[in-house]
Order: sequence, then C-alpha cells, then structure tokens
Amino acid sequence: MTTLSPLTNPVDDTAMKSALSSFCTGVAVITAVADDGRPAGMAVQSFSSVSLDPPLICFCPAHTSSTWPRIRAAGRFAVNILSAGQEPLSRQFAVTGGDKFEGVRWTPGAHGAPLLDGALATIECDLDDVLDGGDHAIALGRVTALAAHRTATDPLVYFRRTYGRVPRAPR
Repeated sequence: MTTLSPLTNPVDDTAMKSALSSFCTGVAVITAVADDGRPAGMAVQSFSSVSLDPPLICFCPAHTSSTWPRIRAAGRFAVNILSAGQEPLSRQFAVTGGDKFEGVRWTPGAHGAPLLDGALATIECDLDDVLDGGDHAIALGRVTALAAHRTATDPLVYFRRTYGRVPRAPR
C-alpha cells in the first residue's frame, strides 16, 4: 500500500519540483538556425501535441534560457524526439553556453533547422505564437513536416530527475 505524503500548502518550488518530477516525460531537443547562421538547440521535457487541425505542438522554454531568444528569432524550428541511447546528447543540449553542436551529427531540414541523427521522430515547425506561462514561455509551433523514424530503439525518458527507458510495446 502506498503512503501519501502530506500536501504542501502554500506551494513552494521544492514541493512543485518534487511532485511534478513524478510525471514521466520523453526528452526532445529543439533546434533552429539562428540569425547568425549558426545552429541553436536546447533540451526540453515540456513538449506536447496540441492540435491535429491545425497541426500544432508546444514546448515551454524558461525565460532565463539563453538559447530560446535565438530560436524565437529564427521563427522556425525542429523538434527532435530522442531515443534511449541519446542521453549524452540530451545532457549536451541541456547545458548553458558552449558549442552544443560539437560532434553532433545532423542534417538540415526543409527550412534548415538541424535534424539530429538517431532521433525517434523529427517535427519541423513554424513558430505560430508565444504565450506567457509564468517563468516560462509557451511556444506554439505549426507543424510543416514530420517523420517517425522506424528504428529498433526505445525512447529516452526522464523521471524523478533521472534518465531511463521504456521498452516499446510488442506489436
């Protein structure tokens, strides 16, 4: 039997992070070609499908991100959904500063955004809208192209501040 922790009231940052880390998420890298012609990228867990008609997705970058302004200014981006073997890649794109693309294999998408080799799926988008989400932005992307890459790998997941994998269901 599971014992429930006492509820925290008022909600503080520590309690919020603890509770929300119980939600298992996939890991994606958002990429774009910035105004200076160089690739920009950031790891995210806050990624979701929003709508089929029109085809929209969202992700939520922190206002403190140094990469988000470069992606926002580009107006176009790609979502690269990572596979279980790409934990080092996620860690590389999660840091601030430096050349996040050093040693990374990628090809340009239809509008130039980097499509990372080995991703489970790639989704190319035009930035449709940006909404306020407290200390984060809510970036809506209108999907312009996408592909699910049929590979034999499992997805990379993040749960309680730890990377893991969820085996694919048998077909």
